Parts: sequence; C-alpha cells; structure tokens
Amino acid sequence: MKNITTTVEDFLADLEPRRREAFVQLWKTIEEHLPDGFSFGIGYGMMGWAVPHSVYPKGYHVDPKQPLPFVGLASQKNFIALYHMGLYMMPEHISWFQAEYAKRVPNKLDMGKSCIRFKKLDAIPFDLIGELMERISVLDYVEAYERNLPTKQRS
Repeated sequence: MKNITTTVEDFLADLEPRRREAFVQLWKTIEEHLPDGFSFGIGYGMMGWAVPHSVYPKGYHVDPKQPLPFVGLASQKNFIALYHMGLYMMPEHISWFQAEYAKRVPNKLDMGKSCIRFKKLDAIPFDLIGELMERISVLDYVEAYERNLPTKQRS
C-alpha cells in the first residue's frame, strides 16, 4: 500500500532531487500567481488548491465535505502532472494555453482534459504556468463549475 502524504515536507521528501527542484519551482510559480481566494492543501495524493467552503459552501459535488478542487500538482511515475480544472471547464482557456505553449515550448504539449504532463523537467514553461494561474478568479471558476454541473445539482 502506498503511503498517504499529509504534509508538504513529506511530499517533497519522497521526490528525487532533480524532480524536487522542478516541482518546488512549479509549486512556487502557482502560489505566486494564483488569484486570492483559493486555499492550499494536500488531498487526492497531491498538493492542491481549492475553493474553500467559506467561498463555496456546497463544496465538491462528488463529496460535499471536500472543498471545490481547482488545481492539483502531483509527481507521477514518469512526469510531473498539473491538473487544472479551469481548463477542463472553460474551453477558451484551453485554446489560449495550447497556442501559447506551442509558441514557447519546442516539444509537443502532452495534455489530457485537465492534466498537463511535464516529462522533460527542463522544458517546463514556468512563465506560461504563471500566466495560466492568473487567468481565472475564484468567482469565475465557481460560475463555470455551476454551469457545468448536471441540472439537478445546480443551485
């Protein structure tokens, strides 16, 4: 059974030094550029930022006891993963991100619906990630989340 990490220190201690350096820089980039109102925590096996219950009392529809997840940062076996739920729910941001990534990074974007995979640690576009974090406010995200909920779960 895999250890469940509950502190930043434990999380970072599990990373090999080269990956830890890139991971910490990515974490700091997110922290520096994320709009006010999101809260930091560790959950779902990763570091993450969420909309706290004080802002969105209904919480995450899958488990209302949990705050509404926004961005997650994880170290997977072969890559660092950045999960950005705003990209998943707001297609205009996906288009922007894909176009900007192609302009700035020589290697192909490896991305799923909300997951951006960084396999080449020296090719992480920290400046672009900073800009991505600045694009969506807490209230914009909550509005997009509400729009994307199934009708029966909307307020």
